[in-house]
Amino acid sequence: MKYFVSILCVIVLFNTPAFAQEPQFPIVKGFGGIYQIDDVVEQLVAGKKVKIVVELVSGNETPEQYSFWVNNIARLMNLHGIEGVSSANLDVKVIVHGPAVFDLLSHGNYFEKYKIPKNPNIVVWEALAEAGADVIVCGQSLVARELGRNEIWKNTLVATSALTTITKNVADGYVLLKF
Repeated sequence: MKYFVSILCVIVLFNTPAFAQEPQFPIVKGFGGIYQIDDVVEQLVAGKKVKIVVELVSGNETPEQYSFWVNNIARLMNLHGIEGVSSANLDVKVIVHGPAVFDLLSHGNYFEKYKIPKNPNIVVWEALAEAGADVIVCGQSLVARELGRNEIWKNTLVATSALTTITKNVADGYVLLKF
């Protein structure tokens, strides 16, 4: 009887929705998988415009894999999507500076720095851009690291600085998140 009760408990535990769910990707396809949570106390308004500027300064600690922080931007976008915010109503700008600049290196330059054939972050950057995010790099960080525009992912926009980009966007009503 004890054995039966134990097996029954395990079956019930692992058949609950929290364990049975597959990750969802409502806005950024293939990255930043998230899960539906029922009966929540806080939820976004589906038809409302959401404007976010993400300050990405944390560099990747495992260059063989894509950055947790870059993938977290995909999670951020997908979390908004799962709460009903459409990609048309989600305006995300990512301003990359400091050590995170190396996560933007082109494949060839990534190989020169890390001896890894391809920058694993580029597929995530491409998915973020396809989902509507603007990826912007701090020009001051490029100069400080002696990097040219041709040494980073080709779709990266260049700003004078992260600080002025943040100031401008916060003044324009964007919420600031720092990763």
